[in-house]
Amino acid sequence: MSNMASGNRYIGKPLLRILECYVLWAIGELGEQEERILQEMEPNLRKTFNQPGEWRDIVASVMELPKDMPELIRSCWAKNQEIAKQHNTTLTGQQFAETFVDNNLAN
Repeated sequence: MSNMASGNRYIGKPLLRILECYVLWAIGELGEQEERILQEMEPNLRKTFNQPGEWRDIVASVMELPKDMPELIRSCWAKNQEIAKQHNTTLTGQQFAETFVDNNLAN
């Protein structure tokens, strides 16, 4: 995936990038190429986790996320965008995804 080469962040953490992609998807920032790659991964994800559905359904099920998780993520994104704006800085979708995953989804 295009953003997977961020140093050592993903070494030994196979789900980390997929979780970030889930967050990016929820906020409308997931690129078409990454979406396509994730769709291609769906058969392997279904088999690995013995879960039906699209990649985002599998992630939600495996992580036991609440049904309204995408809305919760979008709300948090909006709040953080406002905070960044107040501080005259820019918060990218990737920065938000990494922080959100680190603070809420990663072990």
